Amino acid sequence: MSENVEWVNLASVEEIPQPGAIKVDVDDLIICLAKDSNGVIHALDDTCTHAAVSLSEGEVDDDGIECWLHGSKFNYETGKPMSLPAMQPVNVYPTKIDGSAVFVGIPA
Repeated sequence: MSENVEWVNLASVEEIPQPGAIKVDVDDLIICLAKDSNGVIHALDDTCTHAAVSLSEGEVDDDGIECWLHGSKFNYETGKPMSLPAMQPVNVYPTKIDGSAVFVGIPA
């Protein structure tokens, strides 16, 4: 992410199931915080680009999250769909952990 970001505390590590995901609203964004089986936390837009449903309700894998409605899977690092029917990526956001606080870099 080349733009400046504002680091916002969106959750605690304990709030996110492992593996699993939660939805968090911040400003005009709806963010999916997903924790993979290794405990790594990822942040991406919560809305599937194919059918506009919540990704946080989908299945979490170690390399991406799968939309529960039609099965499109999105890569945590790039936001690109790894399977059809989605063809457009979702935005991804940097994360950092401070103690048990999960911070996400939101575009400034």
